Amino acid sequence: MKVLFVGGTGNISTACSRLAIDKGHEVYMLNRGNINRPGLLGAKSIRCDIKKPAEVKAALKGLEFDVVANFIAFTPKDIQRDIELFSGICNQYIFISSASAYQKPLSYPVITESTPLANPYWDYSRDKIASEEELNRAYRENGFPITIVRPSLTYDTVIPVAIGSWDDFTIIDRMRKGKEVIIHGDGSSLWTITHSEDFAKGFIGLLGHQQAIGHSFHITSDEILTWNQIYEAVAEAAGVELNAIHIASDFICREAEKMNQAGMWGNLLGDKAVSTIFDNTKIKSFVPGFKATIPFKQGIKRTVEWFEADSSRMVLKEENNDFIDKVIEAYKKK
Repeated sequence: MKVLFVGGTGNISTACSRLAIDKGHEVYMLNRGNINRPGLLGAKSIRCDIKKPAEVKAALKGLEFDVVANFIAFTPKDIQRDIELFSGICNQYIFISSASAYQKPLSYPVITESTPLANPYWDYSRDKIASEEELNRAYRENGFPITIVRPSLTYDTVIPVAIGSWDDFTIIDRMRKGKEVIIHGDGSSLWTITHSEDFAKGFIGLLGHQQAIGHSFHITSDEILTWNQIYEAVAEAAGVELNAIHIASDFICREAEKMNQAGMWGNLLGDKAVSTIFDNTKIKSFVPGFKATIPFKQGIKRTVEWFEADSSRMVLKEENNDFIDKVIEAYKKK
């Protein structure tokens, strides 16, 4: 198949690009960067900015695709632009939404694709919901060939903790120095973390899937962990004992707001403070044989090794340390 990935070199999308190439698909990647990296040498680069439609139209002139997948669309305006750009030149458009769009708080503990979409805490999630609504309207009214995919917390080249790191090495450095790290709540809420290579197996199975048109899917691991277990695995990957302090999510969010970090409400109460158990029956029925096989304890060790393989990746963000220290100080004073 001839596929176009908008983005294609990020934390989630790189694994999808590699697997698509390995499966023999003709892969085009539209982005502003360099795709000259391991596993992506078989892709064809279209270097332009998706935010400049005229530039994109010129770059795509004469091209048609079996599949277009946009990994960097976030708002309804992005979707409206994509509908205009890709209508008539693709047989399937895949939107990467987010599992954080699912109802918060949940009215039923097991999440399926029919779980309502509603998140009063996080603008990011509401924008994803509005984007899905825009796509569904285009599908119903004009037959625009959509498939919606909702990843949950997915990692490879990021450290998937709730507080303290993401694309930086701060939490590992902090753990190795014996400093306290924050676990929200009592750490007993349930969560699912998925390695990007596992996500890619389900995602690539949907490419060109005729019956997937008009459908939505989440793609996650079936491994269910508490946040205590998640942080314990991260500490083990760092080679140290975990030194954690448990602090209520709403207290963390209030302190974050005092530090002009209001987004913590979305990060915690709109996402990670709520237990998430995903029913993956639908993706398994559409992509027979899909199974996540990388347990978090194994995957996070690989991630830490990836950071350590290049010192330029081991970035420390003092603002993350400062935030943790201030929240802990405020908590101990109360």
